[in-house]
Amino acid sequence: MSQRLPNRYNTIITEILALRLKRARLLGFETHAHKMLDRTMAGSPEAAIDLMKQIWVPARKTFERELAKMKPLAEADGIAGPLEPWDVRFYGEQVRRRDHDLDPAVVQKYFSLERLRDAMFWAATQTMGWTFEQVDVPVPHTDVTVWAIRDADENDIGIFHFDPFARPGKRSGAWMSTYRSQYWGNDRVPPIVLNTCNFLKPGEGTAALLTYTNAITLFHEFGHAMHGLASRVRYNALAGTSVVRDFVEFPSQLNERWLSTPELLTRFGRHIDTDEPLSAELLEKIEAAANAASGFRTMEFLASAVVDMQFHLQTEPVDPGHLEAETLAEWGLPSAIVMRHRTPHFSHIFSGDGYSAGYYCYLWADTLVADAAEAFEEQGYYNRAFFQRYHDLILSRGHTVDAAEAFRSFRGRDPEVGPLLRHRGLV
Repeated sequence: MSQRLPNRYNTIITEILALRLKRARLLGFETHAHKMLDRTMAGSPEAAIDLMKQIWVPARKTFERELAKMKPLAEADGIAGPLEPWDVRFYGEQVRRRDHDLDPAVVQKYFSLERLRDAMFWAATQTMGWTFEQVDVPVPHTDVTVWAIRDADENDIGIFHFDPFARPGKRSGAWMSTYRSQYWGNDRVPPIVLNTCNFLKPGEGTAALLTYTNAITLFHEFGHAMHGLASRVRYNALAGTSVVRDFVEFPSQLNERWLSTPELLTRFGRHIDTDEPLSAELLEKIEAAANAASGFRTMEFLASAVVDMQFHLQTEPVDPGHLEAETLAEWGLPSAIVMRHRTPHFSHIFSGDGYSAGYYCYLWADTLVADAAEAFEEQGYYNRAFFQRYHDLILSRGHTVDAAEAFRSFRGRDPEVGPLLRHRGLV
């Protein structure tokens, strides 16, 4: 990997890092990383680095096994030497197709957007007793539908806006927004939240079909929405998703797990033409294929996360290209992998402060999710009493409690990395 970045990028990145360090020092912190992690669940750069180290070694070993499957295919094409990063992407896909023969068009037939929307509402009804009623209110576009949500006693929970389709002028991606956060006046003021996605809008008279990845995105964003809707705190600045960065993805990523539960799939994961339910065998294939390149995906993510942290742990001006290469060499990144986001286009950490020294947080949240999910697997995803515990200790509390203490109260201990390694197939 080149140690040099274009001069214009070097100059801008160096200036950003220097200004962040200067600000951190003025505020009494050793580095920008210490400033950013002071009020997070991790609490310190050392804790975040420790998590990444625990995952690095098993991820690398998993990638070496993945690489061993690719090499015979590459050799058959006349590639005798070490595989380059572009080879890994090509032959990794060949291995996935060979070992997990899945036709995406077949899988999509089981994931109708309308049914999956009903499915995520149904799961919320089963776990929390929420009911959903579509209401007619002014909206910015005809694609947007609005739902009034109430609890089992007919108390207002909140209003949910759903904007699922891509259209000209609409920002790409998927996210949850809040029109009004929950707060307590004379009584609970219910929140108004929005889920936005960019799924392909179908032709007239046809159903919108989602890939399995898009179905996960749908449930992920509704997890954020549930976090905002379930809030029961006094001040709106502490409500819903107004939690520390490495905790905010916990409820959203956890909600993804309900998608693959048999109780939900037998009702809503049905073939658009035949109405047959998604079989356990096909689901097993889908989940196995999802982990087909787990070592590779984890390593390329970690490469970016550790570079981000090293950038913001520096106490003197640095050459970004040199530090990037030096860091990855010290950690032992295989030559067949490159960072998911090379430094010049690493917008997570340079377009604003939100994720600077914080790219690790996706992995942190996934660790919490995997640990909590094992508890739900033991107790039952639709165990109303156990979900109520999750609601009371985490989902409804916003930022009124320390994130680490909230998780500890729910799980009975601190999170462990073992469940994540098992879920990703890294052990």
